[in-house]
Amino acid sequence: MRFRIGLIAAAALAGVAAAPQDQDLVARARGIHERVITLDTHNDIDPNNFTRECNYTMRLTNQVNLPKMKEGGLDVSFMIVYVGQSNPPQVADAFQPAGYDRAYKAALAKFNAVHHLTEDLAPNDIELALTAADVTRIAKRGKKVAVIGIENGYPLGTDIKRVKEFHDRGGRYMSLAHNGHNQLADSHTGEADNTWRWGGLSPLGRQAIEEMNKWGIMVDVSHPSKGSMMQMIGLSKAPVIASHSSVRKLANQTRNMDDEQLMAMKTNGGVVQINAVASFIKADPPQRGPAIESLRQEFGLTNGRGGAGAPQTTSSRRCPVEGSAAPAAGGGRGRGGNGLEALSADRRAAFERRMADLDRQWPSAGHATVTDYVDHIDYVVKLIGIDHVGIASDFDGGGGVEGWNSAAETFNLTLELVRRGYTEEQIGKIWSGNLLRVWSDVEKVAKDIQAGKR
Repeated sequence: MRFRIGLIAAAALAGVAAAPQDQDLVARARGIHERVITLDTHNDIDPNNFTRECNYTMRLTNQVNLPKMKEGGLDVSFMIVYVGQSNPPQVADAFQPAGYDRAYKAALAKFNAVHHLTEDLAPNDIELALTAADVTRIAKRGKKVAVIGIENGYPLGTDIKRVKEFHDRGGRYMSLAHNGHNQLADSHTGEADNTWRWGGLSPLGRQAIEEMNKWGIMVDVSHPSKGSMMQMIGLSKAPVIASHSSVRKLANQTRNMDDEQLMAMKTNGGVVQINAVASFIKADPPQRGPAIESLRQEFGLTNGRGGAGAPQTTSSRRCPVEGSAAPAAGGGRGRGGNGLEALSADRRAAFERRMADLDRQWPSAGHATVTDYVDHIDYVVKLIGIDHVGIASDFDGGGGVEGWNSAAETFNLTLELVRRGYTEEQIGKIWSGNLLRVWSDVEKVAKDIQAGKR
């Protein structure tokens, strides 16, 4: 939990850091930051950055890697096995065996990437946690912690046995859907035209919840529709998580949670990990998100972030180390990375022109800041209590706010929490305690189910 702070963005965040009271606040925040376990539940990955030649031991241009985790004092990274989906008619066989097989293979590549990092590339620096207790044990030894989360149940196909397989490969949470309805559940995207495939969960999706409870995978309610989410809570025998969702009252996005959903999370005993995607913190015009998704689809970028449509590693790809002229590593949903390096120069330029047009037509709400981000934490704490909120960046998948735009700036979040009067105990809960409590409860439920006690 040791960390390094440069000539501090923290000082700027603290205002006039020369004042003694500000120096004291920064020093107190540093001490707390070193003592608590800092845990981020959503960091997307690109398997291209998990090779001998190019990997997380290097200071890459992406937002999360080992040098940046060490610099910012981020102890735990949930590395995400995400596979996107293109629905018919764009991809005719998306929900056929061939489509499921492509998704499954893409998921395995990401599972394997995390294992390669922790077992081969940097075993002395980072270790894979398979239990909540592992997280504490590894962090106390001074090593960084990797955990695997699964975003989108699409790669399960129609084989429910893959739930256990994904658990055995290290997956410790899973959302059933992403941006689009699939074979398991309706997505939040159905709100755009009020068109639904299942009215919540499919029969297979209900089976998936049972299997996740049985094997000890946390049920993640981020991305599925509100109807799906409420059914997931009703079916789950264990507390659930929202791995990266924010407050709809503060930013009216379909990906965010309204007060009814937040209250359901409290009743369930779950935890809401606030998402640092700027447009989920300060809402953009509602047309902007779908327009970006449509544009990305037009340019063949729908499955970015190293997903099903991401470019494969080639000998000609330059490693995106900071300070080099290489293109940015797989980044967010707009301009950054996300497959753009696979386009020709003319196609990239055309994409940028179209994005500029989109910016003029539906301008972004503006830069969200660490202050705006913590407003969402405050809201959840006041509505449902300190025991039900946590932290997620969505780094390398679109996340980042001013003051917390990479793992290297993680301390700034603790500093803002201290400034607002949160105690060390409360900050420990927000950073990791609440999530680890849910994870432990999920493990206990799984043990009982396997023993025939539930």
